[in-house]
Amino acid sequence: MTVQTERPPSGPMKVHRRTNGGHGKPPESRRAGALLPYLLLLPAVAVTLVFLGYPLINNGILSFQNLNMRQLIQHLTEWNGIDNYKEILTGSDFWRVTGRSIAFTAANVVLIMLLGTLVGLLLARLGKRMRVALLIGLVLAWAMPVVASTTVYQWLFAQRFGVVNWVLVQFGFENMAEYNWLGGQMSTFFVVTLLIVWQSIPFVAINLYAATTTIPKELYEAASLDGAGAWKSFTSVTLPFMRPFLYATTFLEIIWVFKAFVQVYTINAGGPDRLTEILPVYAYIEGIGNQHYGMGSAIAMLTIVLMLALTAYYLRIVLKQEEDA
Repeated sequence: MTVQTERPPSGPMKVHRRTNGGHGKPPESRRAGALLPYLLLLPAVAVTLVFLGYPLINNGILSFQNLNMRQLIQHLTEWNGIDNYKEILTGSDFWRVTGRSIAFTAANVVLIMLLGTLVGLLLARLGKRMRVALLIGLVLAWAMPVVASTTVYQWLFAQRFGVVNWVLVQFGFENMAEYNWLGGQMSTFFVVTLLIVWQSIPFVAINLYAATTTIPKELYEAASLDGAGAWKSFTSVTLPFMRPFLYATTFLEIIWVFKAFVQVYTINAGGPDRLTEILPVYAYIEGIGNQHYGMGSAIAMLTIVLMLALTAYYLRIVLKQEEDA
């Protein structure tokens, strides 16, 4: 039995070369192209590490030291391990201030998101001229420096010559004459909350108004044809589109309010009798005010850990809701 094998065709053999993907670029060019985004990010990462990473590491090192004015002047380094953390965590002041800070943050964020959402929806409903006028007012309020706006609120709620007391007296509230708004815990928190909410509403309103501009008008027309009213259109059309913006904005506001040092300290330095201290103010007074720098650094580090835990918990809730949706 003979087996016939097919003879290859005569002539020169053609060699087919595989091209390196990406329009025939060599591997070196492809690697350089892949590294380019990281190289562009490198300056920003370097600046962040210098101006944020170094102070954070230095603060963490100081939190394990017994550092007061004597050690600072004599350039002494006295390590005391975790004694600062033990003293803070076993004391009642830290936990009292922590609970106060969480309640303060929650109350402010709820008010900010509620009022900011309403103003954002109002912007979407207004005509062009009124919308531009309101946007200008929001931007001016938002752009006002924090210390300047805090000073204005101190003048508004001043005991003897404050505008708020004068207006209340004109409306018949004679007992509000020379009322000391900063003399009690709740009244001081009322002034600080009003200030923070006023400063935060523009960011939320403008952000959510921008979200409403991405909603196709055809969806509202379809909902109207289905007989949906204003509330039904909001819950079935507007709210689903705004939900990612609401999550992101709430996340940012939690961080911003939780570290609202300037407003609380400038209004009344955490008074009266340290009853309005939140964690950033508490860390500053213990560290700089009482010259217990190691203790203040430890409180600052615990504040960072607590803020990370709160934001992680919030992000977990958000991600779970998105998965369920």
